[in-house]
Amino acid sequence: MNPKNLLTELSTRPLLCDGAMGTQLIAAGLAPGDCGMLWCVEKPEAVENVHRRYRAAGCDLITSNSFGGCVTNLDRHGLTARADELNRAAVQVARRAAGEGAWVLADIGPFGGFLEPLGEMTADELLKLFVQQAAALKSGGADAALIETMTDPAEMVVAVKAAKQAGNWPVIATYAFDRGDGKNYRTMMGATVEAAMKEAIAAGADVVGANCGTAMNLDDYARLAGQMVRAAGKTPVIIQPNAGAPQNVGGKDIYPATPAEMAALVPTLLAAGVRIIGGCCGTSPDHLRAMSEALRKKS
Repeated sequence: MNPKNLLTELSTRPLLCDGAMGTQLIAAGLAPGDCGMLWCVEKPEAVENVHRRYRAAGCDLITSNSFGGCVTNLDRHGLTARADELNRAAVQVARRAAGEGAWVLADIGPFGGFLEPLGEMTADELLKLFVQQAAALKSGGADAALIETMTDPAEMVVAVKAAKQAGNWPVIATYAFDRGDGKNYRTMMGATVEAAMKEAIAAGADVVGANCGTAMNLDDYARLAGQMVRAAGKTPVIIQPNAGAPQNVGGKDIYPATPAEMAALVPTLLAAGVRIIGGCCGTSPDHLRAMSEALRKKS
C-alpha cells in the first residue's frame, strides 16, 4: 500500500486519476460482452500493462479492474463463486503497476438492477453484497474505495456505507449525469447535482463528484464541475469526463475529444475547485499524459 495518506496528500495538491479500462482491454483482444475481470487471473499481464501505461502517463490514482465485481454482475458470467478471488486479484494486479508511488482505488460499480420499489433488491440485501465486494478489494491491498457511475442516490448511500463498513479507508463517490438542457444536470434517476452530492456526503463519502455522462461535451463537464464544487461545500470534488460526447460512426461509438482538448479542460476544472481530475469513456493513456502535463503546469 502507499505509505502516504491519500486525503492528506489531496489537501496539499490536486491529483490525477487514470482513464478508461474496458476499451483498453478490448483493444488488447477482450471480446465485447466477455468478463473483463476474468483477465485479472487469466491474463493479468494484459491488465497490468494498461495500469502501467496510465502510471507512466503520470496518473497518481490507479483504478482496479473490478467495476463489475458485485456478485450480481459476475453471476451473468457464471462467476459468482469466484467473486472474492477476482476482486482481490484486480487490486493485486493494479498494486503491482502502481508501486508505492501511487494509490490504488478499489473500483465498485452499480449492482446492475434497481432497489425497491422499482426493483426487487432491498437495501439490506444490497448492503451485504457491496460489503462482500468491498471487503475482498480491501484485503487485496487497495488504498481507497471508488464507487462510480451511480445514478440512484439510494444505491450510492448503500455502497458508501458498505465501503465504510469494510474498512478504515477513504471512500470516493461519483455519479453519472445526463446533459439535459446543458444547465440543469441530473442522473438517469432524476437526482439533481445538489441532492446527489449531499446524499453521498451524508452517507460518509470523503470525496464526491462525477465520472461519465450522457451526451455531455467538455463544456458541460466544466459547468458540472462548478455546480458540484458548490454543492459539496468543504468535501473535495473529483471529475472524470468522457472524451467528449460520443458519435456513432459505422455502428461504433467514437469519442471525439483529443488529448490536447482534454488537457485544455484541466485549468478550467482546477479553477472551479476540483481536486481530482481523471478520464472516463474514450480516454486513453495518451489523453491522461496530456492532462498530467497540464495539471503539473498549474500545480
